[in-house]
Amino acid sequence: MFVEIKSRLLESEFKELLSYSIFPDESRLIHTINAYQSNDNSEIYAYEVDDVYIGIVGVQMMEGAILEILHLSVQPNFRGLGYGRGLLVELIEMKKPNRLFAETDQDAVDFYRNVGFTVVSLGEKYPGVERFECTYDTHED
Repeated sequence: MFVEIKSRLLESEFKELLSYSIFPDESRLIHTINAYQSNDNSEIYAYEVDDVYIGIVGVQMMEGAILEILHLSVQPNFRGLGYGRGLLVELIEMKKPNRLFAETDQDAVDFYRNVGFTVVSLGEKYPGVERFECTYDTHED
């Protein structure tokens, strides 16, 4: 089941899931939660299977029906089983974007590449950290 969790982000299970997709720092985690809760344009969803929250995806719809993926994470013991891809499929079905977009690091770029995103290096945006732009067109023109 795919459920909206914006108002529940301070609950420990959702904080933990969100923490997997950001630098593990409590103050940054709280800042990210506050950003979701104060931004009317952002949404965050959890995927639940058998009363267990497996993963989350946070998004923001941009101009031109482009859906920006802000955060995506799956519980470590459920990774590699298709749940990340499932979160993206649910989003596409629900939001019907023309394109999905994410900026990510070396740790997650292979996930996006493996699910069909086009990946372009943005270079070293921060000292010693290469970033990548990942895009996926949902429609053929």
